[in-house]
Parts: sequence; C-alpha cells; structure tokens
Amino acid sequence: MLPEEAAAVPIQAWWRGTLVRRALLHAALRACVIQHWWRQVLANRREKQRRAVLDFSVRQLWAVVRLQSWVRMWRVRRCYWRVLHAARIIQAYWRWHCCHTRGFIQGLYHMKENQLILQLEISLGPQICRTQQCTPLPIKE
Repeated sequence: MLPEEAAAVPIQAWWRGTLVRRALLHAALRACVIQHWWRQVLANRREKQRRAVLDFSVRQLWAVVRLQSWVRMWRVRRCYWRVLHAARIIQAYWRWHCCHTRGFIQGLYHMKENQLILQLEISLGPQICRTQQCTPLPIKE
C-alpha cells in the first residue's frame, strides 16, 4: 500500500462515518416527527372520544331530568285535579245545603184571557216575600 493510500483510508473512514451519522441523525429526526404526529393523532382521537362520551352523558342526563319533570308535572296535575274535584263536590253540597236551609221559592201562574198572572213566594228563613205580577199578552184577534 502506498503512503498516499494509507493516508486516504482514515480520511475515507472518517467521511463514511460522518455520512452514516448524518443519515442516522436524519432518520432519528424523521422518526421523532412521525412519532410527534402520531401522538397528536391519538390525542385528537381521545379528545373526540371524550367529547362524544361527554355529549352522550349530557344528553342522557337531560333526558332523565326532562322525564322527571314530566312525571312531577303529571303527579302535581293529578293531585290538583283531585283537589279540584273534591272542591267542586264540597261546593255543590254547600250550595245545596245553603239553599235548603236558608229558603225556597214557590210560584203559581194563571192565564186569564190575554194576561199572565204570576205569583211568587220567596221564603228566606223567617222572612217571606210575596209578589204578584200581571203581564199582558199580545194576542192577535
């Protein structure tokens, strides 16, 4: 081997080592970029999945709250209708009782020729009110 060739061998080895190290560095940088991109993709997928689960749970909770409010409304309405029905029954009995204990109305009517004679007697406890009215009837002859 010539001395020139002997001096060229370490220089060539150094240059080949530099090229290999440069290629490995570029490969490592590309791998880092790919890994970063893949981690970002996974993070986006996890975030979308998390949002989907959150939206589902919010919709489910909203549906439960809505159903509960409908059931409460139905129960309150049913209770209200029961109370209203009971109040109407009580009012009807009270009105009947008041009318029968307080007084009553009696009346008679007669028709004479072309007149209507109406006699009313309204009795409110110890007080009695009697009225008589004659109303002429228009009769064509």
